[in-house]
Amino acid sequence: MGHKIYFADNLGILQSLPSESVSLIYIDPPFNTGKTQARTQIKIEKSDTGDRTGFAGQRYTTLKVGSQAYEDVFDDLPTFLEPRLIEAKRILKPNGSLYFHIDYREVHYCKVLLDSIFGRESFLNEIIWAYDYGARTKKKWPAKHDNILWYAKDPENYIFNVDEIERIPYMAPGLVGPEKAALGKLPTDTWWHTIVPTNGKEKTGYPTQKPLGIIRRIISASSNPGDTVLDFFAGSGTTGVACHELGREFILVDSNPQAIETMKVRFKECNDIDWITS
Repeated sequence: MGHKIYFADNLGILQSLPSESVSLIYIDPPFNTGKTQARTQIKIEKSDTGDRTGFAGQRYTTLKVGSQAYEDVFDDLPTFLEPRLIEAKRILKPNGSLYFHIDYREVHYCKVLLDSIFGRESFLNEIIWAYDYGARTKKKWPAKHDNILWYAKDPENYIFNVDEIERIPYMAPGLVGPEKAALGKLPTDTWWHTIVPTNGKEKTGYPTQKPLGIIRRIISASSNPGDTVLDFFAGSGTTGVACHELGREFILVDSNPQAIETMKVRFKECNDIDWITS
């Protein structure tokens, strides 16, 4: 199907895609936090009259270079998602999978919805992506994880490339011996992975951008080279970047102009993408 990026409402695009045409769907829909999700992009310059102090007492000035935002408010998130998820199941190949990325506020509602569409028997895992970054409230246990629900279209026949999954270090390598320690262990359903670093090369400035390491693991495990992967809440385009690296075709959809602008910058060196406005 080739690489395609749609600037459009995702429901119409989903309805136009052929049945049983993609091997993997990963989506990171709005989390319904009830507020505007925003990120301000800054750069730091040396200045004797700067507003912050760095290494060895050097003064720096903070300059705002831009910002990106979207409204993350839905009165009824499951009602919004239901027709899109029905189409997602239709589009998946018989051995395809859906990875649904959400947070603790909505995960229970979304799981009931997904069970009703895919069937409870098609639910394979709830993956907990845990990170340790940001402020810590003193009013409750600080929330430092997201939830990723994995459903197979057919729970008896789905892609899972266990040998392609990047292994992780043992926490106590001395207890397992040098051979196992060198090999590493398979991740469990709890994934410890940092968020996108503020000053890292990955950072695009787009709100809610997810780290490549998380998406690479999903794509490596649940699709094969040459397969087509769909992300219809594409945001900053991380799914497409991972697919491009791993030899998968991708279809990305987003209706936010800032998402499209972010992806244009991110994919500026890629000449094999069809950009489609609908």
